Amino acid sequence: MPRWLRENALTVAMLGAFLIFLLLQSVFGWQTHNEELTQYGAAPLSWWAYLGTGHFAEAVFENWESEFLQMGGYVLLTAYLVQKGSAESKPEDQGDRPEDDERRATPDSPWPVRAGGLPLVVYRNSLSLALLLIFVGSFLGHVFGGVAEYNEEQALQRGAAPISAWQFLGTSDFWFQSMQNWQSEFLAVGVLILLSVVLRQHASPESKPVTAAHAETGA
Repeated sequence: MPRWLRENALTVAMLGAFLIFLLLQSVFGWQTHNEELTQYGAAPLSWWAYLGTGHFAEAVFENWESEFLQMGGYVLLTAYLVQKGSAESKPEDQGDRPEDDERRATPDSPWPVRAGGLPLVVYRNSLSLALLLIFVGSFLGHVFGGVAEYNEEQALQRGAAPISAWQFLGTSDFWFQSMQNWQSEFLAVGVLILLSVVLRQHASPESKPVTAAHAETGA
């Protein structure tokens, strides 16, 4: 295996799977959408045209929204909350790690650490901020994709006038879509946190060592 691939294999595997599944989602979504259009006597779309529809955008962004909310919230909450015995938690008595102290910066430290001031303040929270900003972008994508799909459905089914994105934000349909994804994401993380107290996966950084006591909390 080439060195660059070995060093980036986890990212390549994850993003490769993402692209494959996104492509498959677009194909099956396109077929499903055309079946719905045919039922109402509308002309089917080409696959390329389908990629610009609210049907596709809504399906993609409502899932991204929940994923990045979960990850951003998880990164932020693990900075302050603990679960005794979990590999996903820092030790109960740990605040900032010694390496988080900017006074220990080296010439190889990222430039915001060496610069100090506002760049350092932002950088100290940059991971959770980035994830939550992607959540906000995905949330907006869900709103605008969702209102386009909602208006198309209403026009095909009842000939109803379109509504605005702001009006769609106030519908139960939008929040039902969001909550069914949000609850599942936080359930999955909560289950991982608890299962990692007593279960192990050798060689994984998401697990405590196989020989570790159940009461031992991750670092």
